[in-house]
Amino acid sequence: MSTTLVNTKAVRLIAVLLIAAGAALVIGGAATWITVRSQLVAENITIPDDAMAFGGNVVNGPLDAYVQADIINKHALEGSGGKTYAELDREDPARASVMNGSFLRASLFTSVIAFGVAAFAAGMGVLFAATGFALRALVPAGAGVAPRQSVNA
Repeated sequence: MSTTLVNTKAVRLIAVLLIAAGAALVIGGAATWITVRSQLVAENITIPDDAMAFGGNVVNGPLDAYVQADIINKHALEGSGGKTYAELDREDPARASVMNGSFLRASLFTSVIAFGVAAFAAGMGVLFAATGFALRALVPAGAGVAPRQSVNA
């Protein structure tokens, strides 16, 4: 059996840093989610009844934004005879409407991505904080250097 030394102060410092980083990530993720949601709600976008889901709902989350983007694409394609913006002739009167639909879809997809990044940040924050708490539980407080024993077979 051999004994090695473990610097518990360093481990406990890393634990505190993980907990602080975790808290910051959770707060940042929540703030981003709330900001994106409030901006979507302020636009007062209502999902039409012919959408694949959530007809009549106000867009206020990632699923609603995705469904709204999908129905905008469907309506734009119906108005252009199935052609995308790039496929339309420059003089086609449907081109402006399809272009606006494309811009709206891009904006809605950006909000979907923002919701995903916010959820990822908050999830990583929870993971960091849990790791920090676990490290603090494994390393006793007070001792600067503690012996660690290992078994050699």
